[in-house]
Amino acid sequence: MELTSMGNCCALLKSIMGFATEEEHDGRLPKQKKVKVVFVLGGPGSGKGTVCAKIVEQFGYSHLSSGELLRKEIKAGSEHGTMIQNMMNEGKLVPSDITVRLIQKAMQETDNDKFLLDGFPRDEENVRTFEKLTKIEPDFILFLDCPEEEMTKRLLSRNQGREDDNIETIKKRFRVFQESTLPLVNYYASKGKVRKVDAARPVEAVFESVKTIFSSANEQGA
Repeated sequence: MELTSMGNCCALLKSIMGFATEEEHDGRLPKQKKVKVVFVLGGPGSGKGTVCAKIVEQFGYSHLSSGELLRKEIKAGSEHGTMIQNMMNEGKLVPSDITVRLIQKAMQETDNDKFLLDGFPRDEENVRTFEKLTKIEPDFILFLDCPEEEMTKRLLSRNQGREDDNIETIKKRFRVFQESTLPLVNYYASKGKVRKVDAARPVEAVFESVKTIFSSANEQGA
């Protein structure tokens, strides 16, 4: 897809989805709303969705999955959803502007002030766009560290009917994660913001470690 064509698609998608332009609205949440954001990162199949569901139940966060928000747009059946589907099938990253505005819209539609952003950010451009539009920095990053072999086994066995759960697309997704997302983990680690968990273990063992992290964050007022 040519750059100009991608730009047109982004503009049309924002219009159809009811997004204000940057000139009309800077996208920030109400000033009186002090927002806590935790980025939940890990490779495909590392267990982000499962862990997030448990955090929601125990700590009261709202769970926003960038992948689910994009798939919801795909299900709407628009030509723009088709564009997103094609990019996901190829293991490519959807343009930051689209992903961030979907997240932004979801945050604005809830009364909660604590959010888990699951699988976001994917690259440096995601970070720049998110901070520019929302003026929010994450409290910390929960990094689910899991070997590629284990993640592949999980993805191929979960049978959720997702078109991007096939071996070729999985390999592409791993490559994107290694090249684009892992550098972000290292960047945030240098700022002391990463909380790493061994995600190759059974779910309950993983969540015991996660509970310790979130309990400590609550105590510190993070």
